[in-house]
Amino acid sequence: MYPYINIGRFSIGTFGIMLWLAAVCACWVLHRNFRRWKIDADAIGIVAISTVAGVIGAKLWHVFEDPQTLIHSPLAVIFDRAGFAWFGGLVFGIGALVLQGARARIGALRSLDLAAPAAAFGYGVGRIGCFLSGDGCYGTPTTLPWGMRFPNGLEPTFVPVHPTPLYELAAGLVIGTWLWFRGGKARPTGWILGEYLVLSGISRFLVEFIRRNPKIVFGLSNAQLASAGSVLVGIVLIWWAATHRIPEPERSVEPVGKIA
Repeated sequence: MYPYINIGRFSIGTFGIMLWLAAVCACWVLHRNFRRWKIDADAIGIVAISTVAGVIGAKLWHVFEDPQTLIHSPLAVIFDRAGFAWFGGLVFGIGALVLQGARARIGALRSLDLAAPAAAFGYGVGRIGCFLSGDGCYGTPTTLPWGMRFPNGLEPTFVPVHPTPLYELAAGLVIGTWLWFRGGKARPTGWILGEYLVLSGISRFLVEFIRRNPKIVFGLSNAQLASAGSVLVGIVLIWWAATHRIPEPERSVEPVGKIA
């Protein structure tokens, strides 16, 4: 594993590099979505602000998941390069997108629909950073032939474990591709967001069975409880979108031409 890339006296964290690349990928996908729907909005600014908000949310959620460690070593926990929670990033990222969508006059739900494929692709690419840095988000020990050791990771392990970041990379790419093609046709506002919440929630819920995260209640981890909530909200949102159609903003029109 390569937690850092050393250039002379400087070291750059591979997690940070992949986080930047994830933001670039998300920005490109969102920009393409804006173009095919003829929406004049700043994809770069939207993704940049949402990424920063997501990182802050992911760190805060992780920090408050373990209050005892926070009380005893607050600075070490807050400024640790490892330790980010998916659900905190999702909540803060969605909040940032809602505010920016309203400000850009796209509409809160409409902006989330447009950003859903970008979020899935970005999440998948970002997981490569977890894999390269070996930050401890890999899985439980396994005897499967693709089990991997992380002896040089930020949180080393010397026995073969499930490379769960790679599983989540694959899931992110599949979900992002599905949402991209689903979002190419006019659908009730909020529908694509609902599908994103359902699919990403199911993906995270399943992978948690082979993750090392502690179980909290009913044999489920905190991330699984949050994922179950995501699936439930997504189902309700799809139902609501199907029964309460919201007119599309005037600047949003049917996509024309073939998307490159």
